[in-house]
Amino acid sequence: MIELKLRDEYIKLGQALKAAGLVSSGIDAKIVIQDGMVKVDGQVETRRGKKLYDGAVVEFEGEEIKIIG
Repeated sequence: MIELKLRDEYIKLGQALKAAGLVSSGIDAKIVIQDGMVKVDGQVETRRGKKLYDGAVVEFEGEEIKIIG
């Protein structure tokens, strides 16, 4: 599991995927999110701008990102 420390109150889903190194660009993040390949707290999420707060868990291609406040 990758732990991603928040610098602000939240991070957007696309930014989190990029910051964790799971996608190489914002465009790649947009594509995988819109294609329904990303889950947030167990639910498929198709909004790149979804705000992630402390404790959120993102799943993508067998990897998990935990958002740490």
